[in-house]
Amino acid sequence: MRSFILSNFLLILSTSGALAQQADHYTAMSNTAMSVTGDVWLDDFSIKFENGESLEFSDLVADHFSVDGRNVPASVYRVKEPDDPELQNGNQLCGAGDVTFVASWADGSGSTAIAVFNGKRAPRSSDEMCALYTYEDPK
Repeated sequence: MRSFILSNFLLILSTSGALAQQADHYTAMSNTAMSVTGDVWLDDFSIKFENGESLEFSDLVADHFSVDGRNVPASVYRVKEPDDPELQNGNQLCGAGDVTFVASWADGSGSTAIAVFNGKRAPRSSDEMCALYTYEDPK
């Protein structure tokens, strides 16, 4: 019985490690992304920045979003513990308060936009963002 429990425990550990490695790698493309975030790793649970800082998500709050008046498929996440981390060159992710929501959507051929927000309510459009970053999609 003891070996059964140990083998199940080891299986759980190895599975959770594999899940953590499944985040997609996005290469910084816009000047803002290159100077503030660097490359990022994004999945349904968190966003990790090039300098090792990260924001964990508590839940997905929307799967559509308004960008420049168009409704687009997107992922809008609530940040578990709001923060405005210091990233590359001492720059902050938002610079206007703690980030409470992160949204991502396809932004054209081969690129993804990631916007951050600092409001109390889930954002409905890109008009509410405090910063926008553009990345090359994973290959």
